[in-house]
Amino acid sequence: MQEKIKPIKFPEDELAHDNIIEWWYFNGHLKDKQGNDYAFMNCLFKADVKKVKIPFLSKVPLKTLFFSHSILYDIKNEFFNPLIDYISIISRDSFSKPLLFINYVNPAFARGYMNCVIEKIEKNVYHIKHENMDLKLISTKKPLLERGNGYINLDSKSTYYYSLTNLKTEGRIKIKNKWIDVTGKSWMDHQWADVSYSKDKWTWFSIQLDNETELVCFEYDDKKTKTYLADISHPDGQQEHFEEVELVPSGIEWTSPKTKAVYPLSWRIKVPAKKIDLEVKPLIKNKDQEMVFGSINYWEGPLVVTGVFNSKKVKGNGFMELAGYPSQYNNMKYVRDVLGKAIKQSLLYGKKTTFNVAGNIKTKITGQEDEILDKSIRGLDH
Repeated sequence: MQEKIKPIKFPEDELAHDNIIEWWYFNGHLKDKQGNDYAFMNCLFKADVKKVKIPFLSKVPLKTLFFSHSILYDIKNEFFNPLIDYISIISRDSFSKPLLFINYVNPAFARGYMNCVIEKIEKNVYHIKHENMDLKLISTKKPLLERGNGYINLDSKSTYYYSLTNLKTEGRIKIKNKWIDVTGKSWMDHQWADVSYSKDKWTWFSIQLDNETELVCFEYDDKKTKTYLADISHPDGQQEHFEEVELVPSGIEWTSPKTKAVYPLSWRIKVPAKKIDLEVKPLIKNKDQEMVFGSINYWEGPLVVTGVFNSKKVKGNGFMELAGYPSQYNNMKYVRDVLGKAIKQSLLYGKKTTFNVAGNIKTKITGQEDEILDKSIRGLDH
């Protein structure tokens, strides 16, 4: 039976939904007063632990789990600083206001606690705060509803999806323990769906052209069917939606030494109906921009964009996310890597720390790192 499509309403649908998976995602391109370029990604995920069926999370004794991924990029110095927090603790007053309000902390053994926020503080004005950024974002256009109504049928599954494509941004970011004032432009995605984790492949782009045109396009491959979509927000706010899209790798690749995944990093994006032909390439020459979360791996990074749009030359910036590309990494290796690092950091600082892994292993740190790791990873799913 086909799901009944519910019209997206604002601001109500900016809040949380009772679905298996949901996320609030931001990316952006920023400059400091000296003209140096930076970029960021910040995403908070909400998951129904049992129904989402992510192996690494299956042992967590909670119904709903939040977790956070955040990245800062220093373009000039090719600095890539990822932060993966696999449990985010949400305050009791989160989602209690008429407008979007999420207040949370990401406990980390070495970094300590930091208050984080994703909130809408007034009409069209948002605020995101993480340990490495504090930004105010003003939406200058109406929300872009993917496929026209914000509902995408991916054949084997479906998702609600809207974007804020043009967010005027100001605030500060922290690079190597130094806070830097910045301005720029950001992008926001909000998705929610009743789908569980799978090995499906996702090749996704958000593009912001210098002429105030924005484009989101992707290929979703569930191994049976490939779904293509391109949605455009024009300078005057008009929107168009296309399913005839060509995404073709154009030569630059990177193979992860950790997961062995091969990521195509340069692409040609074509939308024939609008005479769009864009070339996108990584903005940072250092191609190691992979995020690893248990058995989940993806490449996330800022892009430089050139090409033609309606037969006119254009340029701009963008972001690319490549998820589901085949990996040789697994949860066992992930737990060993993550806990091994945490244990060494705790021992380095001379602390006695208690780890509660997967909700059923509790071990005191005594200096026997290998023994601790072996005990901690038993019983976890591969």
